[in-house]
Amino acid sequence: MTIRLYDTSARRIRDFSPLKPGCVSIYLCGATVQAAPHIGHIRSGLNFDIMRRWFAYRGYEVTFVRNVTDIDDKIITKAAEQGRPWWSIGYQNERAFDDGYRALGCLPPTYEPRATGHVTEMVEMMRGLIERGHAYEADGNVYFDVRSFPGYLELSRQDLDDLRQPSGEGETGKRDPRDFALWKAAKPGEPSWETPWGRGRPGWHLECSAMAHKYLGEAFDIHGGGLDLVFPHHENEIAQAKAFGDEFARFWVHNAWVTMSGEKMSKSLGNSVLVSEMVKQWRPVVLRYYLGTPHYRSMIEYSEEALREADAAYARIEGFVQRVVEKAGRTVEPAAEVPPAFAEAMDDDLGVPQALAVIHNTVRQGNSALAADDKDAAVARLAEVRAMLGVLGLDPLDPHWAGEAESSQDLHGVVDSLVRMVLEQRESARARKDWATADAIRDQLGQSGLVIEDGPDGPRWTLGAR
Repeated sequence: MTIRLYDTSARRIRDFSPLKPGCVSIYLCGATVQAAPHIGHIRSGLNFDIMRRWFAYRGYEVTFVRNVTDIDDKIITKAAEQGRPWWSIGYQNERAFDDGYRALGCLPPTYEPRATGHVTEMVEMMRGLIERGHAYEADGNVYFDVRSFPGYLELSRQDLDDLRQPSGEGETGKRDPRDFALWKAAKPGEPSWETPWGRGRPGWHLECSAMAHKYLGEAFDIHGGGLDLVFPHHENEIAQAKAFGDEFARFWVHNAWVTMSGEKMSKSLGNSVLVSEMVKQWRPVVLRYYLGTPHYRSMIEYSEEALREADAAYARIEGFVQRVVEKAGRTVEPAAEVPPAFAEAMDDDLGVPQALAVIHNTVRQGNSALAADDKDAAVARLAEVRAMLGVLGLDPLDPHWAGEAESSQDLHGVVDSLVRMVLEQRESARARKDWATADAIRDQLGQSGLVIEDGPDGPRWTLGAR
């Protein structure tokens, strides 16, 4: 068994072997908490949740670090606009991100450090970089000298002479406009911390290098994040960490965006879809299916139609699970191992679409077994389906989603009573061979979002696509 991952730095899929046998260390750039999350933000956490689950299934002990950037220019700007403390803005939105991750079934990280809790580590890293000739102080700012590091831009593969480094207000005293800020001098009314170079606050890039070093050491297996972070954030992280003396990440894995009308979903573009609003319109498990089942390196073009398709596809899986449990008269535990075709797909750069095809094929086999009244075969297929869905965090019998089902149980009972009354009218029409009335009742129920299936034990209903 060899897991293979696409490494952005190598521009190819590579065989994965951990630094420490049996263990995997992952650092994921998490939320910058200037605003509540849209589904594009949550996609990254979800993709790496699936990666983490697959490594765990393969027997690895996973250390998963996902940071919180709770101080930056945007947070400070929002605080000024709203007349609130900067930390109030950050804390409120950090909770919103936590709610979003939890709603979509993401496992909590091993560690979730905040940037503001690691200023000491940042000062230590800056001191080391200055001593090694890779950084310098100017006007209370501390900058990284990009020309001092020969490997700069190897990740994004840009030409230094053509580089346009993003700079913030007040970044004065640079020796080269392409140098980037490790530390920003304090401005009136802004949060600041004391350092040997005066009061100020950290630059975005320094935060992650310092936290990755603290929690994962000088070298770790995988650094992840959205595709938009390759430059400048990840490029600058590499420069800082390696110039400091760390080996840093051995694999760089990036997820693609959620887009609307071909553009990256972004609050600045006014096209974001907040998670808090989406979970009011769609079940969280359907959102997880929608965001988690495309390949992590593929763009997702947001549309209501695509969500309805995801809803219908997951409903087919749920319907199969429910029918087998009813037939078996007991809970069916997940199989000890997933089918080989599923494992092969997941080992190959987390090929979730191919793995999902195995799930749907197994569901079809299970439905055929039900139709043939082969209970043992149906139960065996359900065990396999549960094992596969568990890896993707989509098992409808998992306690996380079972709570969702329990909350709707009372409503389900009311609807079931009403639908049974209508189905009895349909059965009466069928008995007197009034096929037009029977078909009209079925079609009307279908328009209400209900799927009617005629079986040897009589008709049964399930929820279809919205």
